[in-house]
Order: sequence, then structure tokens, then C-alpha cells
Amino acid sequence: METLRKGLDKVLEFICCTLLALMTILVTWQVVSRYVLNNPSTITEELVLFSFVWMGLLGGAYLFGKNEHMAMTFLFDKLSEKNQIKVRIFFELVIMAFAVFILIFGGYNMSKLSMGQLSSSLQIPMGYIYLALPLSGITTVIYNILNIYDIINELSIHKNKKGSSIAQ
Repeated sequence: METLRKGLDKVLEFICCTLLALMTILVTWQVVSRYVLNNPSTITEELVLFSFVWMGLLGGAYLFGKNEHMAMTFLFDKLSEKNQIKVRIFFELVIMAFAVFILIFGGYNMSKLSMGQLSSSLQIPMGYIYLALPLSGITTVIYNILNIYDIINELSIHKNKKGSSIAQ
């Protein structure tokens, strides 16, 4: 499981870093072409927008995998350890449900419906842009399964430590 997580992390890190570098280059070129050359590029704005969408959605899935998303824990911290584990699993299941129904199914349907619509500058089907939704949903679900697996392992390790300290 850890190998899958590390591999997925590396792939998403590479994709997001590449998209960020591409966006930086494209925005720089857009500024130069518009203000220095007085001949604005017609495709860079659209490429930056599409790259931003993909980076945002895949980066969001990556954050769920790393458990580094924003969280307010003032109520969570007041729970007992047993209840914290239950809440963590519940939240993973809620996020998984959102990812399955909204990102995967909704994103797939949106992508399928918009395959006939072409982007204005690049003339590519908009469905390819919307494919970021189901892809990020699938990635989020994989991370949710890995996170639940880790939580259950934490619980069993914690129980074993309690059991071995009582036996001594």
C-alpha cells in the first residue's frame, strides 16, 4: 500500500510541478507578447486556464492523500482517541462519496456531454478539460482507501500496544 501511495504522490507531484512551470512560462510569454511585442498570443490565456484547472483538481487530490488539507480541529481535538478514529473514518467516507458521485460520475457525464464543444482558441474538445474532474475523483478515492487502511492499521497497532502493556 505504501508503494502505491508513494508512486501516486510522485506522479501527482511531477504533473503539478510541470503544470506550474508551464503556467509560469505561458503567463510570462503572454505579458511579453502583449506589452513588448504589441501582438498578444491568442492561445496562452486558454492554456493557462486549462493548466490551472488540472493543477487545482489534481493538487486537491494530492492534498487529501497527504492529509495536508485545511482543517479546523478544535472540536476534533476534544474527542477521545477512539472517537477521533471513528470521525476520521467517517470523514474519509464522506469525502469518498463526494469524489465518487460528484467528481467521478458528474465529471464523466460533463466531460461526455461537452466533447462536441470546442475551446475558442485551441479548438480542442472541452470534454478533455473536464476529464480532470473524474481523474481527480479517482485519485481521491484511491487516497481515501489508503487513508482508511492507515487509520485501521493505526488502531490495531494502538490496541496491540495497550494489550502488551497490560500483559506486562
